[in-house]
Amino acid sequence: MEKKLTSFLQYLLIEKGLADNTITSYRNDLESFFVSLTKKSICDLNKVTKKEVMEHLLELQDKGISSRSHARHLVSIRQLFRFLLLEGLVNEDPTVNISFPKTWQRMPNVLSYSQIDTLLSQPDTKTSLGARDKAMLELLYATGLRVSELIDLSPQSVNLEAGFLLCLGKGSKERVVPIGTKALERIVNYCQGPRQTLLGAKGTNALFVNCFGGKLTRQGVWKILKGYALKAGIEHIAPHTFRHSFATHLLENGADLRSVQAMLGHASIATTQIYTHVTMDKIKELYFKHHPRA
Repeated sequence: MEKKLTSFLQYLLIEKGLADNTITSYRNDLESFFVSLTKKSICDLNKVTKKEVMEHLLELQDKGISSRSHARHLVSIRQLFRFLLLEGLVNEDPTVNISFPKTWQRMPNVLSYSQIDTLLSQPDTKTSLGARDKAMLELLYATGLRVSELIDLSPQSVNLEAGFLLCLGKGSKERVVPIGTKALERIVNYCQGPRQTLLGAKGTNALFVNCFGGKLTRQGVWKILKGYALKAGIEHIAPHTFRHSFATHLLENGADLRSVQAMLGHASIATTQIYTHVTMDKIKELYFKHHPRA
């Protein structure tokens, strides 16, 4: 089974061009499924039936996983068997008649304009770390980058003169994203001294570096953001909150959906459309607050 899993993951990487994080999720889901099969003394994927798949999914459900995670596990198993069927490594797909659980679409957590201003004012720009953090937070809000995209930026990927950056997104797809004036100013300030101070003698080619001169991690960015959020009195925040706020604020101020889709790097416009629901809620709120006959 491990050989078949390895072949499948290589297919996802080489043929499908999926991101490392996505492939890791597939691996984790399928290894969990293989543990379930091993407990039943099944070592041949040709012997897997709908019964074993359903039993595994029910086990996950009993452990209290969300319907969204439940659906993701089924996707992982289904994609594996579709690949194996195409390669002639199994005779049938046991997931064919298994339906997905219903999932509620969660509305994104969006910060207000005043919350954004308060949060962005927290870093002490007189220090090297504060200058880095100010540039980093301004850039997150100005571009809607994923944190994984932010930490992978190099100085060469940011064109300070033209005011845009080249980002490598999901599936190794490149996209160009404009950078706002305030974010540009902070990046220039950070690169003119504080970055070199943090970098020291190390040769890390990352735009944002930690206090030891190495590349920042996603966990590192999360801790930095959480610390400033606590100071600003903002709860329930995550790095993706900047991304949600970026998209929502653009749409509220008249940006078209296709442009926002391109800047976010969404493969499907359906993914971007969730932000229109947020802006419609805002419109309704304003209507009922100000219309004399609402």
